[in-house]
Amino acid sequence: MAAQTTQPQPVQNNVDLDSMPSMEALLGGATEAKEANFVEGTIIQGIVAEKRDNELLLDIGYKAEGRVSREEVRDWDKIQVGQTIDVYLEQVEDEDSMPVLSVRRAEVQRAWDRIVDENAEGSNIRGLVKSRVKGGLIVDVGVDAFLPGSQVDLGPVRNLEDYLGQEFDFRILKISQDRRNIVLSRREILEEARAEQRSALLAELEPGQIRTGVVKNITDFGAFVDLCGMDGLLHITDMSWGRVSHPSEVVEVGQEIDVMILDVDRERQRVSLGLKQKEGNPWDTVDLKYPVNTRVKGRVVNVMPYGAFVELEEGIEGLIHVSEMSWTKKINRASDVLQVGDEVEAMVLDVQKDARKISLGLRQTMANPWELIAEKFPKGTKIKGKVRNMTSYGAFVQIQDDIDGMIHVSDMSWTRKINHPSEVLQKGEEVEAVILDIDPSQQRISLGMRQLMDDPWSHIEDKYNVGDVVEGTISKLASFGAFVELEEGIDGLIHISQLSSDRVSRVRDVVNVGDQVKAQVVRIEADERRIGLSMRALQEEDGDYMDESDMQQAMADLRPGEDLVNVGSLMDSAFAAMQPLEDEDEDDNEGDENDFAADEEEDDKQ
Repeated sequence: MAAQTTQPQPVQNNVDLDSMPSMEALLGGATEAKEANFVEGTIIQGIVAEKRDNELLLDIGYKAEGRVSREEVRDWDKIQVGQTIDVYLEQVEDEDSMPVLSVRRAEVQRAWDRIVDENAEGSNIRGLVKSRVKGGLIVDVGVDAFLPGSQVDLGPVRNLEDYLGQEFDFRILKISQDRRNIVLSRREILEEARAEQRSALLAELEPGQIRTGVVKNITDFGAFVDLCGMDGLLHITDMSWGRVSHPSEVVEVGQEIDVMILDVDRERQRVSLGLKQKEGNPWDTVDLKYPVNTRVKGRVVNVMPYGAFVELEEGIEGLIHVSEMSWTKKINRASDVLQVGDEVEAMVLDVQKDARKISLGLRQTMANPWELIAEKFPKGTKIKGKVRNMTSYGAFVQIQDDIDGMIHVSDMSWTRKINHPSEVLQKGEEVEAVILDIDPSQQRISLGMRQLMDDPWSHIEDKYNVGDVVEGTISKLASFGAFVELEEGIDGLIHISQLSSDRVSRVRDVVNVGDQVKAQVVRIEADERRIGLSMRALQEEDGDYMDESDMQQAMADLRPGEDLVNVGSLMDSAFAAMQPLEDEDEDDNEGDENDFAADEEEDDKQ
């Protein structure tokens, strides 16, 4: 019997093939799920799949391996295949569908996160100055941070490169998460430390102490010195006892100097310093070093219009005034004689220790020509010289070189009143005169012209006596009388009351200039250079001269002083103030007469 073959029954499939996803869809979904685990800008781990000469292939569990350049790996030689390292995912896929990884950026990110977590704004952090950039420096504090140039040191920094490679403590001023930037300051830390030092130093400082410091800055008025905790001011006036034009002549920036503490203002935190005070004040012994009338040598350090300052030693200067530069020349400006830098010899004239003044003389080192003149031309010596200058009171005549003598107007004539020397002399004219007096201390020489002639009044009493009848010419008319020239240089006065026995209202009604008249001498005063004349004394009714008794009576009738005149001075000054006689009326004459009478009465009283 044959075996039966059982046909397999078809298996009924309940799966809807149309609804099943394709392989591509399944793979794509897996890829999207995988990519969803990778976020750009994060740190992930990768396994070293292969180590090549210049790069590493890392398996990060992605469909493609990533590559890391050898330059980004610090310990390249220690890296082994299969080792796990942290990397920064910069990009999930590049144009080659490969992830872009970075070991360095992972390290930076780790450091940034650590610094931000461990440090806040205002905290301190240690760092190494790495490089210089525009406006400041880059400091490595685990990440690169920026140090502005203004925050590098307490003062302006001239060369930022001096700080490269140095490690300091810094203050975090600002952390910017968005810009991933940190701004540092070293200055704030230094200022805090300096404030502590300043407080401690101020408590220690006392006037008179000697401290060592470093010149930090120089200005026109002084220098600031760092005393290792605070700055003190060394003023230009406290740098040297001598003359200092600018502080840079004494100190320089960076120089270490010893200074004296002059003053401490703890409230304002200011310290005044001195350099010259370390040494003794040279003015303390100046009177011993430079007594009056000693010769000294020095150098001209300053020239002013009124004189020149001479440095005798450091800190000691004397002044040569223009009046002490020449015996004979008038010096208007000191620069006409001396210049800065000149080495001179001078005489000490005066020392004022408290006022710190020394008066010097240049001319005193030379022979005094006025003393030589006094020896060469004693009193009474006749000289000849040219008139070099004239003033209202006299004329200056050259005697020798630059030495002049003066002829006063009162010594130009025995008989004339000279109102101005130009009435007698002219500039440039050579004249003869006699030495009247020489005063070397006052640098004055008095000359006279009239002393070369005899004084006509010295023998007047030998020529004229009271009662003599004289003849003369009317030389001048005045409202109070008429002047009669008896001889050259000798005038007498006929008062208006003595012109006639009749009342005379006007002088010109009786006499005029040029008339020849006779008169009687009624009074003589040789010392006062006065001769009083009278025409009235000679008159009588019959026309004959008066006899002796009548003359005496007429003289007795004269009022005191009416008949006298000082021809040499009083009357000439009156003439200078008078107007011409023709312009005067009778009332004017009467007033002048009364004025003259009053003057004469006053003279007689004296």
